[in-house]
Formats: sequence, structure tokens, C-alpha cells
Amino acid sequence: MVVLTIVIDFFTSINGIFYVLAYLVGGIPFGLLYGKIFGGINILKIGSGSIGATNVLRALKEKKPEIAKKVAFLTILSDALKGILVLLFAKSMGLTYEAQWMIAFLAVIGHCFSPFLKFEGGKGVATSVGVIGVFLPLEAILGLIVWFLIGKFLKISSLASLFGVLFGVGMSFILHPDIPYIHTHTPLVLITIVIFYKHIPNIVRLIQKKEQKVI
Repeated sequence: MVVLTIVIDFFTSINGIFYVLAYLVGGIPFGLLYGKIFGGINILKIGSGSIGATNVLRALKEKKPEIAKKVAFLTILSDALKGILVLLFAKSMGLTYEAQWMIAFLAVIGHCFSPFLKFEGGKGVATSVGVIGVFLPLEAILGLIVWFLIGKFLKISSLASLFGVLFGVGMSFILHPDIPYIHTHTPLVLITIVIFYKHIPNIVRLIQKKEQKVI
């Protein structure tokens, strides 16, 4: 009974409510929804089966090439905003920075392991950039620049994502050796680990030189 009481108290507290909200909102599979709405397709059964923008782009290029890039961009924007909006709501409610960073991490976890997709999901890059940008906008921008440049010249989405994340998070150790308010890089490191874990199949294909390019 004591354990049950503790669990109930936690999940009915303001922090607990926001943690659950972050996970659920982070788990909304916008790529899947947009694929069905705009293309009448199930991207879970096409290409890599990912709900991310790259798979949305590839899938729609075959059926509706005229809107493929627009829907892919909308997917990126939506995946980034879902974490940002929960964080801004939490800020307005006066939650501590420690709680806000936990919310950021859980939004990424929700995207990568969505409760709406049997705990499968996307790679977490757009959502990560969004939530990190709330706290460390310069690092997020630098990561996006690296992502854009590698994506533009090498045309390999996974490589661009991995290097963008590594560069952005790596720069945080230089620009903010002491992360404001929480004094630790742990949330950033954990987010990076999750992203790399979700990219393991891509990393294997990169090593084997079998990773597809985005044309």
C-alpha cells in the first residue's frame, strides 16, 4: 500500500503529470498521420518503416512528388514543436529546470518509443533539436548547420543527423561547460545515446556502405 500511495502521489503531482504529458505528446507519430492524410499511405510499411521526415519524403516521392518535400518539412516542424510546446507550458507553470530537462528527455523517449506504435517510433533527431533549442539555442543552431551541410553535400540523412547531434552536443561542453541551473550534461548525453541507439541499423549500413542516399 505504501508503494502504491507513493506511485499515485507521484503521478498526480504537477511534475508527474507533465512527465506523462511529455511522453504522450512526444509519442504522437506525425509522420504516420501526415502520410495517411496527404498521401493515403502507411509509411510504417514503406521504406525503412520509420515515422521520420526522411521516410515520409521517400514514401511520398513515389506517390505524390509535388508535395513530398512540403510534407517532410511539416513532419520535421511538428516533431520539433511537440517537445517545445510541452516545455513552454511547463515553464509557464513554474516547474524547476531539473523537471524541464526531464520533460525534454521524456519527449524524445516518447518519439522514439511511442505508446501509440507499440513502443516503436522515429529516430528522435527533430524532437531533440527542438527541446535542446529551448535551453541551448546556439548549440541547436550549430547542430542544424552541420546537419544541413552534410545532408546537402553527402545526401545521407542518417550521417547528417548523427554528426549534427554529435556536433551540437559536443559544442555544449565548450560553450556551456557548466549547463545553466542543472550543472550537468547528463540529459544531453542520454539524449545522444538514445539517438545513436535508434540509428544502429543505419550505422551498420553506413559501415557496410549500403546506406541509401536522399535524392
